[in-house]
Amino acid sequence: DGEVHINELKNGNTEMFWNPTSEVRRQRLKRHIVLFEEQTDFESERLWQHVTSAINKGDQHKATQEKFVLEEEQRNAARERRESGTDWKPQLFRHDVVTNEWHYKYEDLRPWDPLNDIAQFEKNGILQTMERHLSTRMSNHKTTCINSQITRHKRSAKDCRRRKTSDQPSNHSQNTESSCSTPESVQELSDDDGEYLGFESLCAQCGKEMNHLKEIHSAVLSLQRAQQDIHR
Repeated sequence: DGEVHINELKNGNTEMFWNPTSEVRRQRLKRHIVLFEEQTDFESERLWQHVTSAINKGDQHKATQEKFVLEEEQRNAARERRESGTDWKPQLFRHDVVTNEWHYKYEDLRPWDPLNDIAQFEKNGILQTMERHLSTRMSNHKTTCINSQITRHKRSAKDCRRRKTSDQPSNHSQNTESSCSTPESVQELSDDDGEYLGFESLCAQCGKEMNHLKEIHSAVLSLQRAQQDIHR
């Protein structure tokens, strides 16, 4: 988001190559950096801190020395692994023996789905996508929970009808509302939430998941409103 110039060494001429407008600068992605004290020893900012410090101070000689120290440590570690027969096992990358190239293990090359994908984030070096829909595991668990409640209500209604049939009601009792009620049709019920079912609340796991989804939904609506304001 800054100016870029081309310097012609032969004749000393300088040419503007890139000069971003204020609109381009406003569209810059927000940069997220892991706090220095939370970084591991081999993360770039911590690993190269002495080289970076020397470069910022304009001490190219010191920067070269620090770089040499790091490279020697890596060579020694590789030599020790080779001598001990220890294989190097990368955490985040895999080697393609056919193309002799390294590939990120968790790359997600599918197109972005604006109707389902909410945000993409990195955690412990692994890129993940937050999605709108319930996971298959939670969906199956929720369905099982709902079906068990429907079964209990059907059994309760069946027992209720059996009691009414076995009784010999008087004229007075026929004009009085029964203490039992027939459950609503299953097709008319919504399975979006335990509160909508008219049943007892869902299990704690389902309830916790539904609350989490409501929070995500509220966040999505807020983001959509912000996007609309930006477009306007």
